[in-house]
Amino acid sequence: MSIKNKFSLTPPKILVLGFAMIILLGSGLLCLPIATQDGEGLNWLNALFTATSATCVTGLVVVDTGTTFTLFGQLVILSLIQVGGLGFMTFATFFALFVGRKISFRERLLIQESLNQASTQGVVKLVRTILLFTLVSEGIGAVLLAFRFSFDMPAQKAIYYGIFHSISNFNNAGFDLMGEFRSLTGYVEDPIVTLVVCALIILGGIGFMVISDLFEKKSLRRVSLHTKVVLSTTTLLLAAGTVLIFLLEYNNPKTLQPLSAIGKFLASFYQSVTPRTAGSNTLNIPDLRDSTLFLIIILMFIGASPGSTGGGIKTTTLATLLGAVWSQIKGKKDVEMFRYRIIPTMIYKALTVILSSLLLVITVTMILSITEKQANVFMILFEAVSAFGTVGLSMGLTPELSPIGKIIISLTMFIGRLGPLTVAIALAEQTYKELYRYPKGKIMIG
Repeated sequence: MSIKNKFSLTPPKILVLGFAMIILLGSGLLCLPIATQDGEGLNWLNALFTATSATCVTGLVVVDTGTTFTLFGQLVILSLIQVGGLGFMTFATFFALFVGRKISFRERLLIQESLNQASTQGVVKLVRTILLFTLVSEGIGAVLLAFRFSFDMPAQKAIYYGIFHSISNFNNAGFDLMGEFRSLTGYVEDPIVTLVVCALIILGGIGFMVISDLFEKKSLRRVSLHTKVVLSTTTLLLAAGTVLIFLLEYNNPKTLQPLSAIGKFLASFYQSVTPRTAGSNTLNIPDLRDSTLFLIIILMFIGASPGSTGGGIKTTTLATLLGAVWSQIKGKKDVEMFRYRIIPTMIYKALTVILSSLLLVITVTMILSITEKQANVFMILFEAVSAFGTVGLSMGLTPELSPIGKIIISLTMFIGRLGPLTVAIALAEQTYKELYRYPKGKIMIG
């Protein structure tokens, strides 16, 4: 293997380096004195953690966003959220198109990898659709939230809060400006804030390929298999999550019990939506029962859909593996969904993603159980899954993390945003096509 081939910049390597450079740039800006209210700037580790959380659209914070940062610092975070949510290649493509430059094939390969597409065909058109859809969604969300916030604060502040929380939640980041780590708990029974924010989270996490497919086909019968799997899995997870949280927390005096009937539903629905990698919350997370917290851990691990602003193993990965399990139970040779046969390569990939993600979460949990002696294993597991799924929900451990813990969680957020496979491929040496195959062998399973 030549030195040139070994260190050549493949699309996965460029994505990893690109995100790393954005994080380092954001860290440097947050260290500036003008970024914080005290005029001293963040120390480098807290700045790195915050920039990583923003760029990886996670929302885990070691300092309170609303009270720690100046307008400059908040705008830096908001910029990192927007770039990290849509991907730096999306913005690079936009600027190239804006100045009239043609997109090369190598750049199309980068866009394909960034947006998790099967081919380079139509990726530039998809970027245009993404930018337009993002602008419209965030704009409508900002107007509605600003209108609601105007009843609680001055108009200028309400407009700014509307824009910030619209961008933050559409990109599934979960950063907020409410102060004192309260998130949106003050609006737990508010239908406007709850439904608008939930809509932004769902639209940002459903995947831009799905949105583009729905706009083009204009009929659920004509959409692709991918879109059908995403929509059906997302609907099932949201409905099941809402019902289970409602039942589990119904008599909890610290969460749902004091709320009205509508408030109970809104709070349950919001807590079912936000683990899909959003990170904001209307109920105080540590007050939830252990059974509810475990359910949220499962939802966080699953995450959003491919090609979206969210993380996790993705809805299609879960659906593919469950389909394979069901086919084995039924004794079928093929995995079938919506009258389509899933190719074996996709099943292997789904299994690889899930197992590598589980291994990552287990490893992180094990390390943090050594470094974070003030927390129990359940709290640490919650934090590890939240970081991997780029969710941002926390049981209160994040501000108490040790320096080593902050570094571990930062790396977990980074890997979770890019995907374990992308990072592994970027770090691995170049592979070659196999020139021979071994004879078949059998082992006992189960």
